[in-house]
Amino acid sequence: MTTDLRLARENMIEQQIRPWEVLDTRVLETFRTVERARYVPAPYRAVAYTDVEIPIGEGERMMKPVLEGRMLQALALTGAERVLEVGTGSGYVTACLARLGASVLSLERHPALAQAATGRLAADGIDNTEVMAADALTGFAPQDRFDAIAVTGAMAAVPDAWLDWLAPGGRMFVVRGLAPAMEAVLLTRIDGHVRTDSLFETTLDYLHGAAPVPRFTL
Repeated sequence: MTTDLRLARENMIEQQIRPWEVLDTRVLETFRTVERARYVPAPYRAVAYTDVEIPIGEGERMMKPVLEGRMLQALALTGAERVLEVGTGSGYVTACLARLGASVLSLERHPALAQAATGRLAADGIDNTEVMAADALTGFAPQDRFDAIAVTGAMAAVPDAWLDWLAPGGRMFVVRGLAPAMEAVLLTRIDGHVRTDSLFETTLDYLHGAAPVPRFTL
């Protein structure tokens, strides 16, 4: 990593992420350890650490660093969790989750993005992840439950079936609702029911197939 990129990374942490109330030391150390520039397409590496969404191909974009930080902090991973990520994208969040949790299964509906992310993770020496070319909304049926689920795209509503993927005590970060008034929430399975904690308002691109159904009025 060049000196310029190191400085940009530190500025991202100190000027973007910390001011957005991301103070968890493990999360901040993960941002320093996992080089975001490695997961950004070459034409955009100069802006890898800026407060923008970055195109990664197939019509998809990386989340802003501040949203990535808030998501990682909300999941409160201790290092023992089996994590599901919905929407691998570039693989950057996958790498962060892999550092913070025990193992990660990441779903990516675009085979080309899944393949590219697998290559980046392998090049980074990350060996506790599996990237699967699959769509979480159409036929994915996990064999086990997960301690944490990170959803990297917005949803109009969270399917009930996804809540069943949570292990007891498991938590899911997801941005839900209708633009522009979307809400980031943490859903936690406790004693057979799911508790909802509202975190903050934001906007995020919808997952494919998770946008609201258009309403037609006369």
